[in-house]
Amino acid sequence: MSNYTDHKKYEDYEFEDFLSDEFFVQWVKSPSENNLHFWEKWLISNPQKRGVVTEAASFVRSIQYKENFEFTDEAYIEVFENILKADNHFRQLNTISPTKTSTTHTKKVNSIFPVRGIAATLLVLFCLWAQYEAFNFKTDPEPIAEIVLVKRSNPAGQKSIIDLPDGSRIHLNANSEIEFPKEFSDEIRLVSLKGEAFFEVQKENRPFLVESGNAKIRVLGTSFNVKQKTNEPLYVALVTGKVRVNADNGDQVTLNPDEMLVMEEGGKFYKTSFDPLGVTGWKDNYLIFKNTKFSEVIDKLENWYGVKIAIKGHLDPEWTYSGVYKDEMLENVLRGICMTSGMNYKIDKKQIILTNPK
Repeated sequence: MSNYTDHKKYEDYEFEDFLSDEFFVQWVKSPSENNLHFWEKWLISNPQKRGVVTEAASFVRSIQYKENFEFTDEAYIEVFENILKADNHFRQLNTISPTKTSTTHTKKVNSIFPVRGIAATLLVLFCLWAQYEAFNFKTDPEPIAEIVLVKRSNPAGQKSIIDLPDGSRIHLNANSEIEFPKEFSDEIRLVSLKGEAFFEVQKENRPFLVESGNAKIRVLGTSFNVKQKTNEPLYVALVTGKVRVNADNGDQVTLNPDEMLVMEEGGKFYKTSFDPLGVTGWKDNYLIFKNTKFSEVIDKLENWYGVKIAIKGHLDPEWTYSGVYKDEMLENVLRGICMTSGMNYKIDKKQIILTNPK
């Protein structure tokens, strides 16, 4: 196929551009995980192009009629019989006056051959016309299925459990967002995540793909935790099964149970072990601090309870805190922190003030 449209963006494509684009034709003729994923996302982002895409896809599908077209025996016989009738007619004309000179006879015999040539030409033209009609065979456009997306998000202080169409379950943490189709396609189960979530994926033939930041996490059936926050590394912690993480730069990493992948923004990554309760305990309402720096303690409390915390007084930058709480009220957590740090706290609705009297 021609590549003259390679320099153009898909948003600028017209009907004929899509027809000459190999990636588009491949999607229509032989959908796969890669092209299906791309075109589903692209149609969602460019709904104004759905009409021309539908027309182009319908045309590409109709080309198969050309490939499968057969010139029927009946049609061929009918045309060939007409040629024979024309040939016999001129033979009869040629035998009306046998007394004429051989020169005249030769001229009449030769006159048969142009007729045969014309008839043969007509037969060829008829075949070409039939092929043209097959190529331009019009069918009702096959509509591209409307992709209905479901988006769920949690503010600070709120968690939720989401059941997917395939039976998989997502535990969505606070300050996080998940997006997925109302109905998964026949080839792939695709979700997009911002923030943190724990996945319990039903095992089946369709791969389950999680997009988070610049990485794609591919699984069949497994349980794992994904955490991706702005300006922070991507954390993928595998509990059961096996996952494969693909980065935009082409790097690929496979995780086994009890392994965690840490992938930085620049693409650098490494694997490490992890504490299951410390990483995934949040989904069971465990609030865990393990030698946690004060700034991280504040961030975690604000995210967990949906509050804002202000600090008064000097704080030791080396101060850390450890503690485990389950389904605990904010006041009880603050009381535990202040007992070990010597600070005081004050709660005013969603505003918290921590004061260091020293």
